[in-house]
Amino acid sequence: MEFKDLKDIFDFYKKYAYAIGFPIKKRNLKKGDDGELRYVTFTCSREGQRIGNSSGSFKLQPTIQMGCKARISASSDVHGVWRINKVHLDHNHETSPSKSRLYRCNRELSSHVKHKLEVNDLAGIPLHKSFNSTVVEAGGYDNLSCIEKDCRNYVEKVKRLRLGEGNAIAIQAYFAKMQTQCSRFYFSMDLDDESRLQNVFWADNRCRQAYKKFGDVVTFDTTYLTNKYNMPFAPFVGINHYGQSTLLGCGLLSSEDIDNFVWLFRTWL
Repeated sequence: MEFKDLKDIFDFYKKYAYAIGFPIKKRNLKKGDDGELRYVTFTCSREGQRIGNSSGSFKLQPTIQMGCKARISASSDVHGVWRINKVHLDHNHETSPSKSRLYRCNRELSSHVKHKLEVNDLAGIPLHKSFNSTVVEAGGYDNLSCIEKDCRNYVEKVKRLRLGEGNAIAIQAYFAKMQTQCSRFYFSMDLDDESRLQNVFWADNRCRQAYKKFGDVVTFDTTYLTNKYNMPFAPFVGINHYGQSTLLGCGLLSSEDIDNFVWLFRTWL
């Protein structure tokens, strides 16, 4: 089977997996000698084996990984046409079409549900009541493409993005003031599609000079949380010649997802 791009293959396999009743994931993406993406493998999410702690000193967490071999592999030619060249359909576990909508790869919030959740949150309506209202409107749980956890995660992310109009303006004004006082002060503010403040990065001249001298080893940690919005604080830290920590730059993230980390690291570079 041939496809015009990678997305078409993924959507095809995802639709098949939905009908059979198993979750999928991207397993391997490889580039050719020309630097272009040429090889890809999509597998059942229960592929692989998680290596546990043999000492037993910690309680092992449950896992869905059980070595399932179901997968498809594909490659593209010089014209960008993708062709499936390997297929394995058998699973070593039961599949369930009735549970397909609950798998993470299939769950999503419609624009209507997102808007309703935001409005209800601003009105002070508890999340569980908003979700129950969405269930009733959809005609039951089976007609929803999301679960309550997805709604809660979305509302929490929106709260971080909202960040208070006054706070976002205050941050920008403060950074602009710092830049007039120190020409080497650098900052960048990342906005989402609705022009809401999403991520922030800044580094003053002291941080930038410290990196030149102590940038051999840089640590990065987002385990810190700050203010009522619980936005992860992301400091870049180095070690000076006294063995002490020295700040090399700072960031605030709306959430710890791939896109935000990519933005932060590129801005840092």
